[in-house]
Amino acid sequence: MANYIYTVINKEGKQLKGSLEADTRELAELQLRNQEMTIVGINEASVMNQQISLSIGGKPKARDMSVFCRQFVSIVDAGVPVITALTMLGEQTENKMLREAIQGCKVSIEKGTTLADAMMDYPKVFDRIFITMVRAGEESGSLSKSFDRMGVQFEKQHQLNALIRKTSIYPTVLLLVTAVVVVIMLRVVVPQYKDMLADLDAELPAITKFVMALSEGLQDYWMILIGIVVLLIVGFRQIAKGESGAIALSKLQLSLPMLGTLVRKQNSAGFTRTLSTLLAAGIPMMDALNIAGGTLKNLIFVQAVEHARDSVSMGSNLSLPLKESGQFPPLVYQMISIGEDTGNIDGMLDKVADYYDEEVKEATEQMMSLLEPAIIIILALVVGTIVMSVIMPMSSMYQALDNV
Repeated sequence: MANYIYTVINKEGKQLKGSLEADTRELAELQLRNQEMTIVGINEASVMNQQISLSIGGKPKARDMSVFCRQFVSIVDAGVPVITALTMLGEQTENKMLREAIQGCKVSIEKGTTLADAMMDYPKVFDRIFITMVRAGEESGSLSKSFDRMGVQFEKQHQLNALIRKTSIYPTVLLLVTAVVVVIMLRVVVPQYKDMLADLDAELPAITKFVMALSEGLQDYWMILIGIVVLLIVGFRQIAKGESGAIALSKLQLSLPMLGTLVRKQNSAGFTRTLSTLLAAGIPMMDALNIAGGTLKNLIFVQAVEHARDSVSMGSNLSLPLKESGQFPPLVYQMISIGEDTGNIDGMLDKVADYYDEEVKEATEQMMSLLEPAIIIILALVVGTIVMSVIMPMSSMYQALDNV
């Protein structure tokens, strides 16, 4: 996921600058347009810009936002005015960017601005979903409820992120160990046997010739090999930034056996959770679909939601275009259909979101647990191949000496 620096003009005509994370430039632009922003300029952040962002505290994580929402609910429910609540939270919030945003919102409210409008000045901290929920809460007099639902959403996001980080540590370490072991063997161990094998004056096995050539290539052309790897990574990222490349990458994700299932469940959970949160706050269906679609990571799902939104605008039920898209699991559109019939669509979406949150956790743990033995097997095969390439000709030599 890349970081993009942007300059936009909001609906009040005020110019804002900030940054956001997105898989592609098109998705970054979609997020800004969904926030009713007019894009003046948007570019991928350079290394210098990213370092500056880190030096001032960095974007608040899902856990920071969850704690902020829950503390806000606790304070406001105790009868404390919103301005006082923001003052208290601004003093105790650890994340610098979030703290400055809270303090800035407090100042704006004191000047007569609503909380939702004040949050719009900090798009890097408060996304469109958050601002929309706060606005709906202010208009309906249920601000505490809006913050409570956003707290739940941020907490779910934090739990998933923490699970992914936790389960990916061991496979990542194994991959690094594998790479280090292979490089050491090819650059240090194999060259020590090179002259010995050359003195055998015998035809070397094909596997030995291959490993020797690989070792020589790594010894003589390692800078070129690194350059090729860097070019491949940069080229891949450039292709992924374009719409056609992003769509191809999204299709590839969905076509892979285990990853495709995980991506499908992740997008289903994210879509239903966001849509449920917005509808429960009284946001119209069209606006809710527009916002929910913009939060998805896979472009195929984004297109499916956009098509569903267009169909709903022409009078169709939501469940029908979701079914026709062929992307969402049957449980999603079946439960939505029941919700449409009973008039409890947001409640059904909540149940679906809870179900797929658990499914995502199980699928993530299962995929990572299968990756661990797979990486160990790959390590054993690679190291075993290198060892065999050295042992085989030496074994042939000893056998020949025994026959003399």
